[in-house]
Amino acid sequence: MKPVLIAVCVAGLAACDTSTIYKQPAPQASAGVAQAKAAEAQQAPKLDPNEVLAARVKQALEKREKILAAAIDVTAVDGTVTLWGTAASAAERSRAARLASSVEGVKSVDNRIAVVKGS
Repeated sequence: MKPVLIAVCVAGLAACDTSTIYKQPAPQASAGVAQAKAAEAQQAPKLDPNEVLAARVKQALEKREKILAAAIDVTAVDGTVTLWGTAASAAERSRAARLASSVEGVKSVDNRIAVVKGS
């Protein structure tokens, strides 16, 4: 009885079509992939021009040895740059404002840097 049962099981398994189980999905057309990548690129976040301008001014301040840029924060709105923070002297405060006004794209500078001795 056991040999008959084994033979029936083997015959049943052999009759099964396993080609659909192990079949690889058809590759998608490369045009579809290219379109998906193009759509992602179009949806990439756009840089805020105010943040870009503020970053350029901050970078210019950091390059100057006579300005302690770590104590100065920069914001920008429509070409108007505002400098916040502290400076050790009035000369350093003025240098920061002059340098900020020389950065391309800056229309005006609102200098709110406070002079604090020893800062």
